[in-house]
Amino acid sequence: MAAMRTHITEHDLRHHGDAEVRDGGEGLTDLAVNVRANTPPEWLRERIAASLTGLAAYPDGRAARAAVAGRHGLPVERVLLTAGAAEAFVLLARALPFRRPVVVHPQFTEPEAALRDAGHSVRRVLLRPENGFRLDPAAVPEDADLVVVGNPTNPTSVLHPRGVLAALARPGRTLVVDEAFMDAVPGEREALAGRTDLPGLVVLRSLTKTWGLAGLRIGYVLAEPAVVSALSRAQPLWPVSTPALVAAEACVSPRALAEAEEASRRLVVDRAHLVAGLGEFEEVRVVASAEGPFVLVRMAGADSVRVRLRGLGFLARRGDTFPGLGPEWLRLAVRDRSTTNRFLQALDQALTLASS
Repeated sequence: MAAMRTHITEHDLRHHGDAEVRDGGEGLTDLAVNVRANTPPEWLRERIAASLTGLAAYPDGRAARAAVAGRHGLPVERVLLTAGAAEAFVLLARALPFRRPVVVHPQFTEPEAALRDAGHSVRRVLLRPENGFRLDPAAVPEDADLVVVGNPTNPTSVLHPRGVLAALARPGRTLVVDEAFMDAVPGEREALAGRTDLPGLVVLRSLTKTWGLAGLRIGYVLAEPAVVSALSRAQPLWPVSTPALVAAEACVSPRALAEAEEASRRLVVDRAHLVAGLGEFEEVRVVASAEGPFVLVRMAGADSVRVRLRGLGFLARRGDTFPGLGPEWLRLAVRDRSTTNRFLQALDQALTLASS
């Protein structure tokens, strides 16, 4: 059973995988950031580059908003475009009236950071490794009027059944489901995006991971029109740039959706290769049933192993900044078979050095 803990242990909620790259990691093989490798594709770069001729005009998000709405079969009134999913967390923290927010951990730390920055006292539901970080809806306090959960969850890579998440929805509660990595799941099974029958449901999507647009900042919110209006009023004028709007429209086109689906199926194969390779090390335990573009692993001395991996040319994401995890955890992005083989060789060396 997952357990609710009221005591808040301090973590560096603002630490993210890109810090590994910034802090002297240039030129190393990046397994710390979950952006898909070799992106954005050339056709998308060309579309974005072509938009630069229109920079003299103020951004007009109507076409992109309509495209996102059409992609999910929703009216445009249920769509809000944002400067990445991170902006959406800030808007939610500042614009909606709630008093008892709960964040399900381990997960992406920006939601809690945004809530705390906005003056909220946050309660945590910590999912346990012995249960595979699976969510039991009964662990969420009944009086919570805001619940935030990721699916598939960063960093555990667990994909929660949609029925489990739906059980958290009820009148008087805002249920925020972060689906930033859902397009990396074949068929987007267990997605709640597009659902209009669940009270208080807010789904967040990011276009930065699959399409390699972290530097452009583009994502969106799917929610009831009243929620979209409240969040929109909290945004500044023209919050999403013209190139980002063009990217949003392009990334929800039929061509792009087909390409993302193909990439998600390749990911399944590449992830299985990584998990099988990690399984050869008796020192390493992989969180079972990974469904995202990353895996979470546990090993003694992981922090020292991470430093040794860096010296061998590979960047891994430390796990101790995630509530519910500690220094024995690392998150590894899934890469192609060749890159994984080189990483496994480096991991063997790092573990050998750790035991010598």
